[in-house]
Amino acid sequence: MDIPRPGTNLPPGRTSQNPPATLQGSGRPPHRIPKDTYPVSPTDCSVPSPKYPGAVQAGFPIQNQPEHNHQPGGPIGVLWAPAPSPPLSCPPGLEYLSQIDQILIHQQTELLEVLTGIETNNRFEIKNSLGQRIYFAVEDTDCCTLNCCGSVRPFTLRVLDHLNREVITMQRPLRCDDCCFPGCLQEIEVQAPPGVPVGYVIQTWHPCLPKYTVQNARREDVLKITGPCVLCKCCTDIDFKIKSLDGKSTVGKISKHWTGFFREAFTDADNFGIQFPLDLDVKMKAVMLGACFLIDFMFFEDY
Repeated sequence: MDIPRPGTNLPPGRTSQNPPATLQGSGRPPHRIPKDTYPVSPTDCSVPSPKYPGAVQAGFPIQNQPEHNHQPGGPIGVLWAPAPSPPLSCPPGLEYLSQIDQILIHQQTELLEVLTGIETNNRFEIKNSLGQRIYFAVEDTDCCTLNCCGSVRPFTLRVLDHLNREVITMQRPLRCDDCCFPGCLQEIEVQAPPGVPVGYVIQTWHPCLPKYTVQNARREDVLKITGPCVLCKCCTDIDFKIKSLDGKSTVGKISKHWTGFFREAFTDADNFGIQFPLDLDVKMKAVMLGACFLIDFMFFEDY
């Protein structure tokens, strides 16, 4: 008597290369999966390790990424953060800032500047705490101003969103950078959308400390920023504290991150982090971004 092979329901005399027309007891043709959809090996179905670059770590919500991962002016393959729903009275493009309390800023290294020493327009990636890009900032300054005025140069920074739209404009006028003359104080104006001022960052004269006043669109003082007396630029982070108007409480900070000896010694590409209250007005969050760029140009552009 013929006995079917173990693990099959094939009748005697029939092989797996010649399957039956119907499933036993069902009366309908079997559902066939194309051969090329089967995994080649068990490893094809394995879950990648969470340690690989860009993986979502445990504890963070998984967010759907938009398909437009690459935009003009930015590197290929960078993931953009999904755009949240804009809150009421939020300027267009600032909705990204409404749901975060931390910003990471990475200045891109310009190869021409490293090789020749010729100053070029700065470019910055602006990311959230998950490493997803929320903006891309580009400096718009002519070549003569770049190389004649150096770090005290006037500039316009254009901040672009995931659709390559300019959502924030920052303008710094030309001012003499000399702490001995209180009349020559640095400032930056932040516009969102472009052409509509939302705030200002004004340098406050002090013989030792780097100090700034953050103002709203009506030129009313809102916050204070104070840096350390000695800006040690070697092997350590440098924190500029964001304080309440009376200076009694610290509500956040702007940090210049140490990026390693080689990068610090041979380039002026810097990394910054900004921390502020989650419920801070989105316009003031945009102004904090302007404060970070002003601090970068004043103290770290030549290093």
